Amino acid sequence: MKQFILVLAMAARVLAQSSPSGERHEFVISNFHTESGVTLPQARVVYGTYGHLNAARDNAVLLPSHYMANFHGYEWLIGPGRALDASQLFLVATELFGNGNSSSPSNTPEPYHGPRFPVMTIRDNVEVVHRLLTEELKITHLRAVVGFSMGAQQAFQWAVSYPNFADRIVATSGTAKTYPHGVVRLEGQIAAIATDAAFKNGDYTSPPAKGLEAFATVWLGWLYSQEWWRRELWRATAPAGTTFEKYFEDRRTHFITGADANDLILQMRTWERHDVGGTKGFGGDVERALRSIQVPLLYMPSETDLYFPIGDARYEAAFIPGATLTPIPSLWGHTAGAASNPADGKFLNEKIGRFLEGR
Repeated sequence: MKQFILVLAMAARVLAQSSPSGERHEFVISNFHTESGVTLPQARVVYGTYGHLNAARDNAVLLPSHYMANFHGYEWLIGPGRALDASQLFLVATELFGNGNSSSPSNTPEPYHGPRFPVMTIRDNVEVVHRLLTEELKITHLRAVVGFSMGAQQAFQWAVSYPNFADRIVATSGTAKTYPHGVVRLEGQIAAIATDAAFKNGDYTSPPAKGLEAFATVWLGWLYSQEWWRRELWRATAPAGTTFEKYFEDRRTHFITGADANDLILQMRTWERHDVGGTKGFGGDVERALRSIQVPLLYMPSETDLYFPIGDARYEAAFIPGATLTPIPSLWGHTAGAASNPADGKFLNEKIGRFLEGR
C-alpha cells in the first residue's frame, strides 16, 4: 500500500540518523509444495540484507514483511542508535508471497496466473524462508525474529514451527491467529474489489479502478483509531493547508497505486487463514500452540489497533510462557507498530532494543 508505506518512510526519516538501503536478492525453489496441495513449478522469494554475516554465522536477525510491503519496511528499526545496528548484525528482510515481487498472482505464468494462483498460508511463507536461510545463506540459528502486522503473524509461526531456531521473538501489531472479526473485515475489503464489474472474477484486462478505490476507502477506515481522526492527526503527514476532503480523496485514489488486485486479494486470503493452532501436531488448538513457545517473546500490540485488537493480544499472551506484553500507547491505530510517527518510533526502538539485549 503505497501511501501507507510513504507515511512509514516519512516517520522513519524523522527518527535519528538515516538508515542503510539494503541489498536486494532473490531465492528460487523448484517444485514448491504449498499447504493447499498445489505445487508451484517455481517459487521466488525476494529479500534484502543489511550488514554482514559473521564468521560464526550467528548474528542474523529475520525481518518478515507486512501486507504488500517490500524489504525496506523495517528501516525505522535499523541504524546506529536504533534497535538493530547493521554494523553488528546481519539483517534478512523477506517479502511475502503475493506482494508483486516474490511469487504472486501478477507475475506467475499459467496455469497459476491471476486468480488461479494458489492461496498461500503464513506457514508456506515461513517454510520457504526457512529454506532460504538454511539452504542459501547457511544460517541455522537466528538472534531474533522481529515482525510487524503480517510480519508478526510470521514471527508467531516461527516460534511454533521452529521453537528453537531463534533466541527471541518480537511481534508488533499482529496476533497468532486471525479471529472471526478480522475475517469479516478482510472479506469486506475483498468484496470491495470483487464487486467491480471490471474485476471479472480476477481475469480483468485492465485494473478494476472503482473496486480498488472502494477497497482503499474501507481499508483506510480501519487503519487508524477513531480518536486519530477526531484529532485530525492526519495533518502530521499532509502538506500545510490540506483539507480533510483533499486528504481523503488523495488516500482513496492513491492508497495503493500500482498494486495488482489479485495480489491484494491473495495476501488478504493469507492473512485470513493465519492460525498457529493449525500447525501440524496441534489439532487446531491455538492455546496449545501458544503454550509450546519456548523462547522469550515481546508482544507489542497497539492500544488502538482495529485490525488486531489489544484484547486479542491479552488473550494470547496469557498462554505464552515468558511473554512480555508491552502495549504501544498510541492513537495511530495499526500503524503504531511500524513507527508511523516519531513518538511510536522512539518507544518501539527503546523497548525492542532492550529486549534484544536481554534487559
